[in-house]
Amino acid sequence: MFKAGAAPRIVLATLNARYIHASLGLRYLLANLDQHGGGGLRQHTLLREYTISRPATEVVADLLATLGNATGAVQIVGFGVYIWNVTQTLEVLHLLKAARPDIKVVLGGPEVSHETQQQPITTLADYVITGWGDVSFAKLCRALIHGPQPLMKIIAGEQPDLAEINLPYGEYSETDLAHRLLYVEASRGCPFKCEFCLSSLDKTAWAFEQDRVLAALEALYQRGARNFKFVDRTFNLKIEHSVRILQFFLDHLPAAGAPANEQLFLHFEVIPDHLPERLKAMLLQFPPGVLQLEVGVQSFNAEVQHTISRRQDNAASEANLRWLLTHSHAHLHADLIFGLPGETLASFAEGFDRLLAIGPHEIQLGVLKRLRGAPVARHSEVHGMVYDPEPPYTVLHTGVVDANTVQRFTRLVRYWDLLANSGRFAQTLALVLQTPPADVFGSLDGTEAELAAAQTSPFWRFWLLSGWLWQRLGSTHKLTPELLVDTLFAYLSQSLPPESVRQALLADYLGSGARANPQVLQGLLPRQAPAAAKAARTLAARQERHQAQS
Repeated sequence: MFKAGAAPRIVLATLNARYIHASLGLRYLLANLDQHGGGGLRQHTLLREYTISRPATEVVADLLATLGNATGAVQIVGFGVYIWNVTQTLEVLHLLKAARPDIKVVLGGPEVSHETQQQPITTLADYVITGWGDVSFAKLCRALIHGPQPLMKIIAGEQPDLAEINLPYGEYSETDLAHRLLYVEASRGCPFKCEFCLSSLDKTAWAFEQDRVLAALEALYQRGARNFKFVDRTFNLKIEHSVRILQFFLDHLPAAGAPANEQLFLHFEVIPDHLPERLKAMLLQFPPGVLQLEVGVQSFNAEVQHTISRRQDNAASEANLRWLLTHSHAHLHADLIFGLPGETLASFAEGFDRLLAIGPHEIQLGVLKRLRGAPVARHSEVHGMVYDPEPPYTVLHTGVVDANTVQRFTRLVRYWDLLANSGRFAQTLALVLQTPPADVFGSLDGTEAELAAAQTSPFWRFWLLSGWLWQRLGSTHKLTPELLVDTLFAYLSQSLPPESVRQALLADYLGSGARANPQVLQGLLPRQAPAAAKAARTLAARQERHQAQS
């Protein structure tokens, strides 16, 4: 461990999306410094994590204070660079290099592992490691500190056997265990070739030796860890491995009535069309509130699936999702991507309605992003794909979807998260999705075809609501629950009896725990006692709301 009071030789840094996230990649680098770089490197290394919302000046000030004054000794700052933080990291790097040009800056991470020569951030760095960094970062640090100096700026990361990589979980601090979501993995890579994903570049998936993983999970559990998010791209790929990990957590389920801080929370990413009976039997044993499954559906359009090299049995996927919802207590997040090559708004709407009819607890909607290195770029010319040149490289328009439609869909995603995925408007959302909207005085921003489709399609109903909300509010952010209540009342009252709308909003507002007084609910809300001290937010807050509804 680092010796207090000494100036570090190496600082590992990144800008996380939120404080609750803890960088798994940087902790792998920490855990492997001595083994692959020589004894003593780890004790001269510090970890510094920030968030993308923190001003670059503050980040740099903290880094400079951490590094201390220049002494002539080599000091290294390694940055983890991702699609969500590259813009902010570039700003930090500008300021850091201006203040201390002597610092050796090393970049790594998926954002700088491809198209490396074309990026402004890599021109400011001294070295860039592409691909796996577990071994190569340690070797680079040894060379920079002890020599001989490396000859190349761009270093292809060495991919060792997984048995040669130290697991990083001992690098999670007590604060991490108490307050943050812990990322863990049982495997790396993915055998599938979905072209929008960087994992399509992998030739296969590689599994860590299972006993090592289980021993590491046991150590984390004994230290108090109860929240685990597995980052494996396909947790249910190898059922033997999946079953052993699930059995580990079944063996560690708390007794009935155990306090909240003893409850387990587990997140796995699974493929939807592979759910054999043995795995089902394990999933059935978990009580409510423990399992969260992220299911990547992405598209139900068979032609689009073929275009992007996605192998998916749609019938099996639908059947498995229905089984999970009917028989298990797992909380299901199902993902759809808009803007895939050849996918029209109409075909996406069909897929959305199909998924909605299945009934996952959350439908997570995303707009296609062209990740650097992802093979989806090969479709740009044929399918008229045009992407934003700035991160996160979101598709701007395609050959079958114009720019205005993409913009409208982007707004719909935000409104869907506020009204559906939040779990705060269950009864009101049901009214929206089940009621053909009334175009009072031409208030709805929709074509005749869209208005006709909205007579039967939940997607088109929400599409029209989204357009109406944008016209009315002009924003998708900083919308209070009270403003949403009043605005939804105005919208739905055009099509439904106002009193039935009011009662749905009242039930939702009371169930959400909100404590203000929307205009349309004045005189209906019970007198409330002063709010108690705010308890720490649980990671399962949304899940609890969805479970209560079901």
